[in-house]
Amino acid sequence: MKSYSILWLFPTLLVFAGCADHSSQSNGTNTSTNSIVLDSTTSAPLPTNPNHPSKEETPMSIAPGRLLQAVSAEDLNLVQTLLEQSTAMIDEQNEKGESPLLIAVHHNMIDIAKILVDHGANINLQDHIQDSPYLYAGAQGKTEILAYMLENSEPDQSIVNRFGGNALIPAAEKGHLANVKLLLTDGRVDIDHQNHYGYTALIEAVALRDGSKIYQDIVRELLAHGANKELRDNQGKTAEDYARELGYDQLLSQLT
Repeated sequence: MKSYSILWLFPTLLVFAGCADHSSQSNGTNTSTNSIVLDSTTSAPLPTNPNHPSKEETPMSIAPGRLLQAVSAEDLNLVQTLLEQSTAMIDEQNEKGESPLLIAVHHNMIDIAKILVDHGANINLQDHIQDSPYLYAGAQGKTEILAYMLENSEPDQSIVNRFGGNALIPAAEKGHLANVKLLLTDGRVDIDHQNHYGYTALIEAVALRDGSKIYQDIVRELLAHGANKELRDNQGKTAEDYARELGYDQLLSQLT
């Protein structure tokens, strides 16, 4: 009986051993598969974050002084190219305090000045001698640039030149009739502003010049726009007083 029992148990043990071996092989296969899946997941490229642009999308910067050089060289195409890349340096200043726009006005670079104004250049930024693009254009007869500034920017009328004058006073004194008309028609300039010497545009047009026709026309324009004939300078004199002292009969006839 005992020998038969042992023989009966032997096949059963073989069955259990086979099951155990199959389970071990099955587990090994699963582990390997899981490892492949994990490796595939970690090696996949990360998605691009739209809130963080790549380097290719970052705006180009302009080297300091590059725009000043382009304007000084009167290189219109390069100025335009640089401004399309960035406007960060549009109001940079050289050792004299001159901005790209002021340099353009100095040399009457009309197209370059217009491009700079279009891109937001500051028309009120002053250099070391208190010239600004707006003040200089008014004083020196840069009429087309002045007109463009008045139309496309905002002159700060509180800013004055080193003599305390606004844009109108030197325009009148230097005989720039077109600028005088332009500023008066625009209407934002103070027609009776007085500089450090107490001079108005009217007084300077009479006292500091030769009484010729261009100044007669300027005086006529100023009076037509309501210039105050009674204002006195630091010497206590009016425009009429100077016309009488200097023998400017044509001007005197307008002022009396």
